[in-house]
Amino acid sequence: MTFLQCSFKSEVLKMEQPLNVLIPKIGMLDTELKRCIEKNGFPVLYLLHGLSDDHTAWMRMTSIERYAAKYGIAVVMPDVNRSFYVDMKHGGNYYTYVTKEIPHFVHSNFPISAKREDNYIAGLSMGGYGAFMIALRNPEMFSAAASLSGALDLTPVFDMREEEVAPMVQAIFGSREEYINTDYNLIRLLEKLQGKRDDLPRLFQCCGTEDYLYYMNQNFREAAEKYGINLTYEEGPGEHEWGYWNKNIQRVLKWIFKL
Repeated sequence: MTFLQCSFKSEVLKMEQPLNVLIPKIGMLDTELKRCIEKNGFPVLYLLHGLSDDHTAWMRMTSIERYAAKYGIAVVMPDVNRSFYVDMKHGGNYYTYVTKEIPHFVHSNFPISAKREDNYIAGLSMGGYGAFMIALRNPEMFSAAASLSGALDLTPVFDMREEEVAPMVQAIFGSREEYINTDYNLIRLLEKLQGKRDDLPRLFQCCGTEDYLYYMNQNFREAAEKYGINLTYEEGPGEHEWGYWNKNIQRVLKWIFKL
């Protein structure tokens, strides 16, 4: 694998942005593979970080490079600060950045496929929310999406009284009412998408039973069942930590490629 650490001036965010990319290495003698990739490009997984992490976390805390090499896929790891991957009420337009500018940048600069069937998205915690939110709002872009320990139902967060939480979610989403009535609310989004399951990406959800976000995952799972959304769900012992995510990103890749 080739590991690229990029920096470019974002037109959306109006500032320099880092981006980590893994791409399978093509040897000098791999002429047939080179012709194939020049024609189609590598399949790609957009891999999203959590609230307390950044674009370097997956590389530092897991063996994602080794796992991706097994499947011959590229991995794109953006940085979105603590934005929940949305166009913030008071902050940057990170949803537009991730769904428009980053795909444009990687397709323009790397041998990566733009075909829906070759594009996947996954993430942990905040990134699990981002992966499902982005994929469900852009089903024409992704063939599969996965959430690991995702913060999938944020409605209860607005009731928390911690000093850090309330200002943060208000800066991101605005008021509770504003969040509930937008497509950033995954439960509302599932309701809107009922009857369209055949047009949606495949969804994979996993969460540890000792994870403090377990109840959010149960809320999402129940809503998916209620509205007839196709979802592969797995749970088992585990907390909100990297040992669980390192193990389960391997499960995600096996599921994506139906192994």
